[in-house]
Amino acid sequence: MRVKRYVVNALPEAVSLIRSELGKDAVILNTKEIKVGGFMGMFSKKKMEVIAAIETNQANPPAQAQRAPNPQVDAAVEQILQSVQRTATAVMEPPPAPLIDEQEKKRNEREQFIIDEIRDLKEYMVTLSKKQSQSTELSEHLIALSDHLAEQEMDSQWIERLLNEILDKQTEEGTSYNKEQVWEQAFLLLEAWLQPYSGSGISDQVRVVHFVGPTGVGKTTTIAKLAAEQTIKQGKKVGFITSDTYRIAAVDQLRTYANILNVPMEVVFSQMDLPRAFKQLEERELIYMDTAGRNFRSELHVSEVNSLLQTSEPSETVLVLSMTGKTRDMAAVADHFCKYGVRKVLFTKLDETSVYGAIFNLIMNYELLPTYMASGQTVPDDIESFKVDSYIRQLLRSSVS
Repeated sequence: MRVKRYVVNALPEAVSLIRSELGKDAVILNTKEIKVGGFMGMFSKKKMEVIAAIETNQANPPAQAQRAPNPQVDAAVEQILQSVQRTATAVMEPPPAPLIDEQEKKRNEREQFIIDEIRDLKEYMVTLSKKQSQSTELSEHLIALSDHLAEQEMDSQWIERLLNEILDKQTEEGTSYNKEQVWEQAFLLLEAWLQPYSGSGISDQVRVVHFVGPTGVGKTTTIAKLAAEQTIKQGKKVGFITSDTYRIAAVDQLRTYANILNVPMEVVFSQMDLPRAFKQLEERELIYMDTAGRNFRSELHVSEVNSLLQTSEPSETVLVLSMTGKTRDMAAVADHFCKYGVRKVLFTKLDETSVYGAIFNLIMNYELLPTYMASGQTVPDDIESFKVDSYIRQLLRSSVS
């Protein structure tokens, strides 16, 4: 038996070395944390000591025939192996139960647990093997598409699904797509996925539209753009309500737009003020309500704003999100508002970013209905209805060019 000692920073690093030096049949005999270096016991660094071995009669596979190291995969496998090893050690230890039949029962249960663990490990290894063999099938064009979508911050689950469906189409047609064909298929698939969520503008049947969202996403400017479109182009009588009394000059900003558009505006400080505001605007055909931007990663703040959205009038709520925000933060905000039935979303500041994957993630993961896409500060021009094909061209733009 050939035994070798490794001192590494973490287990995945050791697994990679063991596989490459001793081969795939090597086993880990022991692991423990040690300290190395330092001076007189100080400033030493923590390392992992890993003891591995392989039977000397087993051939060490040539380096070029070995699987390329994958630290994430090997770490997952190592966790399962350690679990099996801990369970096996537990089986060898005699239980303290005084009765022989109870000892036998527990021993059988533990042995069955080990068998189940090994079976699960085998199934897991088969799945990993399939994924690795599939990754070798990816052409340079598919890899380029995958890299581009990752840069666009599209979730990995959707990238993987997209590549798998393109691979399936190639298999069905018995061909290998060139660059243009790969991106054409990506466009068609993304379009088909998003199509059920298209055409979801603000309903003509509602009288009150609430706009909610974090601070600085452009709610007030967006309201002005939509109000200008309705008053100038559609000839509707529009009114404003604002509850954004937290932000300095927020009321003045909306009042300025109201004066320019000759639109009446009411200010409310709590839910108690809403009946008065609606009474003052009873002759208006359409009312846009601006709410305060808060830290909507907090469900408490979401519930506070939601209390202002209750009305007997036909209404709907639109979540406003800025494309300059972090994808993770936007997802957290959307998750909280979805709990209160908010399903429509409007994206702003598209001119300030080149990353558009968050839009796809929010639509697909939370089944949000996109209404408008806004960019720039010009009222009322810098806003347009969400169109699936235009959005996908933005998402794939640098790939197609």
